[in-house]
Amino acid sequence: MLQTLKGILISYRTGPKTQNPKELILQFPNLKSSNEVARLIGRKVAWPAGERKIRGKTVALHGKKGLVRARFRKGLPGTALGTPIEIVG
Repeated sequence: MLQTLKGILISYRTGPKTQNPKELILQFPNLKSSNEVARLIGRKVAWPAGERKIRGKTVALHGKKGLVRARFRKGLPGTALGTPIEIVG
């Protein structure tokens, strides 16, 4: 089940004066509580960029409503926001 789980890129992780393009906030529509999403921490995710995929890893929960923070090896463009992402392993 978790091998083909798809989510949505919500936004970048931001601070008061900074925005980090390598860390994004993900939402998985099928998972609503933080207890369900906590199982995804440490799993690898991939965002399709044409023929290749930019890979990342879920690193922490974000809030109590079922959002996850993911860190990518390469920064994602602004056009990635609102697009689907998948768990690959």
